[in-house]
Amino acid sequence: MSNQSTQTLTLTQEQNKAFYQKVFALVIPMALQNLINVGVTAADTIMLGKISETVLSGASLAGQIQFILTLIFFGLTSGASVLTAQYWGKRDTKKIEQILMLTIDVALIISLIFTLSALFIPGALMHIYTSDPAVIEAGIVYLRITSVSYLMMSITMVYLNVMKSVERVVISTIVYTLSLFINIGINAVLIFGLLGFPKLGIMGAAIGTLIARTFELVLVFIYAYKINKTIRIRIYHMFHIEKTLFKDFVVYSVPVLLNELLWGVGASANSAIIGHLSTSAAAANSVAQVCRQLATVVTFGVSGATAIFLGKTIGEHKFELAKIYSKKFIKLALLTGTIGGTLIFLSRPIVLSVMNFSAETANYLTVMLFVMFYFSIAQAFSCTLIVGIFRAGGDTKYGLFCDVGAMWGFSILFGFLAAFVFKWDIRLVYIILMSDEIIKIPIAVRRYKSMKWLKDVTR
Repeated sequence: MSNQSTQTLTLTQEQNKAFYQKVFALVIPMALQNLINVGVTAADTIMLGKISETVLSGASLAGQIQFILTLIFFGLTSGASVLTAQYWGKRDTKKIEQILMLTIDVALIISLIFTLSALFIPGALMHIYTSDPAVIEAGIVYLRITSVSYLMMSITMVYLNVMKSVERVVISTIVYTLSLFINIGINAVLIFGLLGFPKLGIMGAAIGTLIARTFELVLVFIYAYKINKTIRIRIYHMFHIEKTLFKDFVVYSVPVLLNELLWGVGASANSAIIGHLSTSAAAANSVAQVCRQLATVVTFGVSGATAIFLGKTIGEHKFELAKIYSKKFIKLALLTGTIGGTLIFLSRPIVLSVMNFSAETANYLTVMLFVMFYFSIAQAFSCTLIVGIFRAGGDTKYGLFCDVGAMWGFSILFGFLAAFVFKWDIRLVYIILMSDEIIKIPIAVRRYKSMKWLKDVTR
């Protein structure tokens, strides 16, 4: 390692070129996939926004259940990827297959709980986010139809995310691109009653989502059993896992799962607070969040590529290279975050002109988009550190502390007090609720500089 340190403190022009070529080979497909995923939400938002703010709010708030589930799956696979990326550096495909099937086992159990809840107690779930009877009624319709898709997502998301960790990123882009076109097409036909179909509104959006998730699952099975010869789905591994590997999975996956779950519940709590304050504010927030997601598609591609690239580098025991690469990823994150935030700022007039909102809702949206401008830059930086760099080295517990501490210990706590105790203006409440990304920056930077995150976790 000492010899490597003296040889790789700086990279040659050829090494820099090779680095960026490999990174963008990961970032571009992942960014496209992020864009496609957000595109589905954006299409629903625009279409349902044309019908009414009530329907838009119902679908948006009902979607918080799927949002939490998606983050749980992301947490599971991110924790699993801590191991799979480093085992990929060693080309140990047997262990990767075991980790894949173990992750699918856990995801199926969790998705079954969410599906049953959405089917049998949708009203109770909607009451968490709003007290508006019309919004609750619309949300119940959406929840009951889309709940079946949760089981399909558990397999699709886990498989495709684990494939990313072994540098199979293009398949995700293909699957979600085809799904996007199907989802948008069916939504347009069923929401507005085109081509002789009945006008179903929010029910049409839910049916479109269910059909798209079914299509994704079919494509994944075709790829897994007919095309991918490197990492296979082996049912045997669902019931036979090495004890040491299971222990490693728990050690590195549980903190990430808790991190994503608590972060997701926190983000959902933000929506609940806003939803109980005003239906207009909830509608505006649904649009602001879509704009933020669109602006950060490349940023999240960078953080995902960071975890994969650094994880593989650490698995190869190239520790000094990992340090150099981490600095380059931070610069990329700041660049993409700044570009994304600026696009939000510049797009405000266009967004306001497209949506059919009341003056009150438009006023809320104006402030929220300004908040999303600086929020996106801060999120790009912190996400690359916590989700990318720290997780690549197995430092998952600190990420949990950083994310949960900033959100639950400050932004949600004081946002709740500002909303329901001090009765402050909704716009000020929103600023407080969206402050966690700013707060966590100095905490994450301190950890990064300590280099305690740089560890080989393979056996």
